Formats: sequence, C-alpha cells, structure tokens
Amino acid sequence: MLGEMIGEERGQITGMRVLPSESGMPKVEVSFQATGKLLGVEMTEHGTYSSVARPDGTFFGSGQGLSMTKDGKLLSWTGHGVGRPTGQGTAVSWRGAIFYQTTAPEFARLNGMAVVFEYETDENGRTHAKIWEWK
Repeated sequence: MLGEMIGEERGQITGMRVLPSESGMPKVEVSFQATGKLLGVEMTEHGTYSSVARPDGTFFGSGQGLSMTKDGKLLSWTGHGVGRPTGQGTAVSWRGAIFYQTTAPEFARLNGMAVVFEYETDENGRTHAKIWEWK
C-alpha cells in the first residue's frame, strides 16, 4: 500500500553512453542531476542508471545515486525499475523501487523503508520524479 509522498524533484540528464549489449539487446547508461525535497528537506541529487531494452519494447533499469542536503548530510540509494517509451529520444516513463542508506539521524527512517517512484524523462532530457513510502 502506498503511504505518504515523501519526495519530489526535477532535474536534467547530464550524460548518456551506449554500453555493450546484454543478450543482444541494447544497453544505455544515463547520468542525471536533480534538485528537490525529501522528507521536507531540500536536496541535490546525482545519479546514474543503466537500462536494457527488452523484446517487448520496455526497459529494465538499475541505478544508484547520492543525495546531499545544503548542510552536507548524505544519503546513498540504489533502485530498480521498468520503463516504457513515451516519445522520441530520452522520453521514458519509469516506475520502480528505491532503497536508501544514510547515517543522518533526520533520515534514519529511510534505512528500513522501500520507497516507490514515478520518474519521467522528456525528449529534451528533463526529469521529474515523485517518491512515496511503500507500507
């Protein structure tokens, strides 16, 4: 069951590269930077994910990243998701789960929580993510 929305961010894809294929399917690595709020705290995020095209036209992706507050608190994350193309180029709509790890006391509850996300990219590489607690 979805709980409260705990975060939202907007950003930009900062780099892409094609990787060796997996089982004959194309694989792409994407890096991005975003700003937003997590648990009401302003954050800057840097992340990288790789996605593999699947025979049905969808993508499977895995990623990792680092979020930082203005006062230097750090959170690392890993995530997995499934995407479907919504337009040309980088336009993909993703759904998946993220798992955070941090030593910052104000974010400690994230250490034991799975969160789910909606992550949208458009043809110009702009990104928009929403994050919910998964109860």
